[in-house]
Amino acid sequence: MGKGPAKALTELALQNFKPGSARREIPDGKVGGLYYVLQPSGSASWALRYRHLGKSCKLTIGGGAIPLKDARDLARQALVKIARGESPGAEKVAARKAARASEGRVSDLIEKIVPAFIDKYAKRNCRESTWKEYDRILNTNVVKVWRCRRLGEIARADVHDLLDGMIARGAEVQANRTFATFRKLCNWAQERGVIDFNPCNGLKAPTQEQARDRVLSDDEIRWAWRAFEMASWPFGKVGQLLLLTGARRDEIGEARWTEFDADRKMLVLPPARMKAGAAHEIPLCDAAIKIIESLPKIAAKGKDPIFLFTTNGDRPVSGYSRAKEQFDRTIYELVKAERGADFAAPAHWLLHDLRRTVATNLQRLGTRLEVTEAILGHVSGSRAGIVGIYQRHNFAEEKRAALEAWARRLDEIVSGKPAGNVVELASART
Repeated sequence: MGKGPAKALTELALQNFKPGSARREIPDGKVGGLYYVLQPSGSASWALRYRHLGKSCKLTIGGGAIPLKDARDLARQALVKIARGESPGAEKVAARKAARASEGRVSDLIEKIVPAFIDKYAKRNCRESTWKEYDRILNTNVVKVWRCRRLGEIARADVHDLLDGMIARGAEVQANRTFATFRKLCNWAQERGVIDFNPCNGLKAPTQEQARDRVLSDDEIRWAWRAFEMASWPFGKVGQLLLLTGARRDEIGEARWTEFDADRKMLVLPPARMKAGAAHEIPLCDAAIKIIESLPKIAAKGKDPIFLFTTNGDRPVSGYSRAKEQFDRTIYELVKAERGADFAAPAHWLLHDLRRTVATNLQRLGTRLEVTEAILGHVSGSRAGIVGIYQRHNFAEEKRAALEAWARRLDEIVSGKPAGNVVELASART
């Protein structure tokens, strides 16, 4: 004998239903297709079963806390759509997918997509020094120019205009770096479906770069050191340590107190701070030690000092371009005072050229090539390939001896006298 028609549900009946060992669907005899769904856990919900285009479909109306009357009203509204040939269940699924896509979608406003690129790609795939450089380049050269514009609206002509403007003001190398970084951002945005067209496609680097070979002469080293001594905090001390160690600018400028090993007279840089991704030890001569020990320990409120060179304790110093301009002005006045009215100003040089200058002088002092490369933290050249795999000697003693020899030579250059106690290099000269 078959089951009779379902009884109309009541609020009292709903209160008396008890969960069992299996999921239960209890039909409502008043609205066809409406079910009260009770789970073994005790949670409940309302659902409407219907057919659309010959297929059985289900629409979840809401949780069991919805009153019976409201559940019936929502079911009747859905039945009206079904009678028109619509599928409210499919519409709900599509709306949910669209909402999720909208939540996860990256806005293509330039000022929004740059931090998204840094957080979602660069920080996850690049070394800290690399993603910080991406962030600096994009915010300085792209966001400032195209703020409030959408990446999808940027055309090839806009990219040309941006780079041409940089070249016009003499920033040829920076134009190349900006183009490469922006192209990487656009590739990432296109892969994610944020934009359909990459405006960098088909474009070439704006300028042909020449490998730099600038090495400072002895006179230029002497003037640079004097300029560093006369400079305001903290860039002069950074410059002095660059000349004493041959390190990269950020290896010194972003150095942390935890990396300074006074007992071993060493600056120990972790892999995350090295371009090659390997830990690196920089021996410190007495002059370098004296400079570091003279630095003020600046900490943010409630924190221990972190950075050797900082103005607020929260982050390392920035503003090297202005500092270099100050160095150049000081050197100009030093040369003018030394050589009189008829003098030729020194050719332009960069802080990174100090590194090449140190390496060149190490070679002049007879330092073996592999020791020089170890000092610079290079893993190419004589330490590349199979040699790098099997040659694990770190040249610690040789590096220290070479840098101490260079400190003595630097003292001779700066003072114009045979090398004495190279600690004097750290003493201020008027």
